Amino acid sequence: MTRLNWQEIAPDGAKALFAIHHYVTKKTNLPEELVHLVFLRVSQINGCAHCIDMHSRDLRKTMSIDKITLVPVWDEVHHLFSDQERAALAWAEEVTRVSETHASDEAYAAASAAFTPKDLVDLTITIAAMNAFNRLGAPFRLPVAAAS
Repeated sequence: MTRLNWQEIAPDGAKALFAIHHYVTKKTNLPEELVHLVFLRVSQINGCAHCIDMHSRDLRKTMSIDKITLVPVWDEVHHLFSDQERAALAWAEEVTRVSETHASDEAYAAASAAFTPKDLVDLTITIAAMNAFNRLGAPFRLPVAAAS
């Protein structure tokens, strides 16, 4: 079944969300690869096929396919991810699952140790933005670029 194109139906809402995307990808001090890594992990948790496809493709420009493949189990392959990447992925999981985790003090302390206050806020905005995109991409079944 074809679903609504949310960007066409609510262009002002799309513009607002894309402004946040522009902020986190172009106006923060977060490394672009880290942002796309967080985008991918959040999208994997939320099951947004479009975003998983898109951010995997973005990461393939700068990251090995082996590392991308192991993002869902990053905490089992510490040697593949930097300290900052692990902190970002852990915080992304904590914030994305906030109804379960309640953004624990332990997780907050770990994220705070790895990022400056401004970078931690920007990282959290990055996570929130991807959660918002996933909540549009998954229900409206945005298409994927992948072919069979």
